[in-house]
Amino acid sequence: MVGNMALPAASALFLREAELRRGIELLAFGHGALLRAGDARLAAIGLGRAHQRALYFIARRPDATISALLGLLSVTKQSLGRVLNDLAARDLIETRPGDQDRRQKLVRLTEKGRALEAELFELLRARLAAAYAEAGQGAVSGFWAVLEGLTPPEQKRLLGGFD
Repeated sequence: MVGNMALPAASALFLREAELRRGIELLAFGHGALLRAGDARLAAIGLGRAHQRALYFIARRPDATISALLGLLSVTKQSLGRVLNDLAARDLIETRPGDQDRRQKLVRLTEKGRALEAELFELLRARLAAAYAEAGQGAVSGFWAVLEGLTPPEQKRLLGGFD
């Protein structure tokens, strides 16, 4: 239920084009609204959503290799390089050589980076938690099942790799 309006239930014909288009639209609008929660804060410091995604995954995987980040973010090495350079220039991340292979570059957040990532996460958490609370546990479980169904196998295996 949204406010005093009951949400329409999915049709028993949920695989029809109209229902699929509704799902695509809701996913696009919901995703955009969720990410806009941090846009003003990012813009104030000259960063964008790509920087936020990188901060998030670096926070979840301290000392990740560049290769691991490329897999998590599904971006080109050039794009990731630009984002990491921006974050390093603002003292939000630090790198060090790998323990086993000195050619590897391991990336982690600095204290300043952890503080910014926590602030940005809180903006997303508040919006997502409100939507979850409104939808209820069963709807959240169903939503997760749909998102897992959309997640490619090579990324799905990464879902359990966080604390």
